[in-house]
Amino acid sequence: MTIHQVEPENLRMIQMVFRRLGVRMNIEGYTLRVPAQQRFEIQSDLGGAIPRIDDAPWPGFPADLTSIALVVATQATGTVVIHEKMFESRLFFVDSLISMGAKIVLCDPHRAVVIGPAPLYGCELSTPDIRAGMALLIAALSAKGRSVIHNIRQIDRGYENIDGRLRELGARIDRILV
Repeated sequence: MTIHQVEPENLRMIQMVFRRLGVRMNIEGYTLRVPAQQRFEIQSDLGGAIPRIDDAPWPGFPADLTSIALVVATQATGTVVIHEKMFESRLFFVDSLISMGAKIVLCDPHRAVVIGPAPLYGCELSTPDIRAGMALLIAALSAKGRSVIHNIRQIDRGYENIDGRLRELGARIDRILV
């Protein structure tokens, strides 16, 4: 995947966090490239300690990407603690991921331990908000089998024509109007 016209300075923490999850990306000038067929492996902290990913105000890791990092962690080899410090109850969508087969322990409203990789399986889901909706959509795209996501208006609020854009990247996704 190639994204043009990025601002490299704004991506430093995002790149660092996703690199900890084993996602390789290259920034050349104002172009970001994410190579296909990556093997995600969580990088342990010094001494083999379980790493922790925390959200923070700018210039830290954006809270809006915490749920996406959590889904990526379900597909990476290793264990990581996801700590959503800034907002209450943003991790309460993990029960949907667990129903898909993810190995996650929700410690409290702010912290979840993710153990990966875990194969995800399609199921019927409902999205509570924009961030959880995008995370569940990513999980559904990586799952085996068919998933149905209800309340997609939440996703549409933040991601215009997301189904069309994902199809352009090769996703098998259909919007069914009810």
